Amino acid sequence: MEAREAAKIACMALEDKKAKDVKAIDIRDISVIADYFVLADGENQNQLQAMQDAVDEALTKAGMCAKQIEGNRNSTWILMDYGDIIVHIFSKEDRLFYDLERIWTDGVMIDPKDL
Repeated sequence: MEAREAAKIACMALEDKKAKDVKAIDIRDISVIADYFVLADGENQNQLQAMQDAVDEALTKAGMCAKQIEGNRNSTWILMDYGDIIVHIFSKEDRLFYDLERIWTDGVMIDPKDL
């Protein structure tokens, strides 16, 4: 599966769970770790877990298995590594604190609707 399509599937799964501020960053030209980052934040632990479950289910159905998932039911930052895409699910506070959008400003911000 193409990385861009996988990023789109992840974004749609996050939006289905009412994730806030869903974004994708194209990092193909600036990093070898992945092609896309997908970022979103949620309101509470239950929503973060539902977002994680939805992304994993959608990408598994599309034939992609997570290489690694960091974080648990008490985490406020969940990292899901699917090889070509990495999904970051945050609490609002952690997303502001770590500010990956600023760190990866050399990447290309993509509105999920444009994937």
